[in-house]
Amino acid sequence: MNTEFTSNPQMLYGVDQPPLVTCLGASVQPALVEPLELLADAASRAGFDLAIASGHRSFERQLSIFNGKAEGARPVLDLDGQIIDISLLSASALLHAILRWSALPGMSRHHWGTDVDIYDRSICRDGYQLQLTVAECRGPMAGFYGWLEEYLAAQSTLVRPYARDLGGVAPEPWHLSYAPLAKVYAQQYSVATLQALLVASDIALKSTIIAQLPELVQRYQV
Repeated sequence: MNTEFTSNPQMLYGVDQPPLVTCLGASVQPALVEPLELLADAASRAGFDLAIASGHRSFERQLSIFNGKAEGARPVLDLDGQIIDISLLSASALLHAILRWSALPGMSRHHWGTDVDIYDRSICRDGYQLQLTVAECRGPMAGFYGWLEEYLAAQSTLVRPYARDLGGVAPEPWHLSYAPLAKVYAQQYSVATLQALLVASDIALKSTIIAQLPELVQRYQV
């Protein structure tokens, strides 16, 4: 079992980096290499070109994504993939709109190096822009994600942590997690540690986040 997060808890929140290697162009923990390569090979035989859009992500990178959305530099989307006019939202409503699709820094499973976002690269031709939205999964990439669902059902190593809408994180068919390690890390999570990191950061909507943090962790938990 990987013990780095026990000896260095900062890795759990993306402040320090876990042991990483490059697989399919993305940074992941070494344990993911074999299952991801097997998955990519199976996808290729089925006629798809599996690619990874995102692997490990640091606290600072997640902070940049979150602040970009909170400050209007990045779009905030509704469940249909449509852009929301954030000027019409209260601070609390904006926070929850962001968290449906993007984790708080320190709360992303991507910090662990155990999770990846995947897609079918063969669709991305002639200027096509990858969206990673539910509409895309049901539209041009429906064949790939339908195949993926069947593949995942036949094994238990790679799982979809956000397969269903439970009122927190929106469904993410593209998000895969390496269960043997991710389950261990999730059990070590501390709201107090997360709060200390966020208080010390320059995160947008800080007072709103801190006031709701226990609820946010429970609702949008990793």
